[in-house]
Amino acid sequence: MSTKGQQERLELLQGTLDLLILRTLLLGAAHGHAIAKAIEMRSDEVLQVEQGSLYPALHRLIKRGWISVQEGSSENNRRAKFYRLTARGRRQLAVETGKWDKLAGAIARILMPAEQESKS
Repeated sequence: MSTKGQQERLELLQGTLDLLILRTLLLGAAHGHAIAKAIEMRSDEVLQVEQGSLYPALHRLIKRGWISVQEGSSENNRRAKFYRLTARGRRQLAVETGKWDKLAGAIARILMPAEQESKS
């Protein structure tokens, strides 16, 4: 996964793409291209998911039982694999969201030391 500008590439923490895929599939089943586009659109086009990152992540999530896959036809009548969040995946999404919130809070506390120091 990268940012839109090559100069502004973001290296995201391992597992972040998994979290974004799980959250995207919470809205309903989707094929790979639709998942990537949804992440791009919901991030205001800051994040772009490359195929070389997306499909290994999807296979990893299938192997863990967090998503399932089914053959179908895309909106332009092409054969496509549709990915769906499983019950186990819904539970894992809650766990991963909690971990993300904890991590984001910890980083925010480090980035805003002036607020913390003024409370001391």
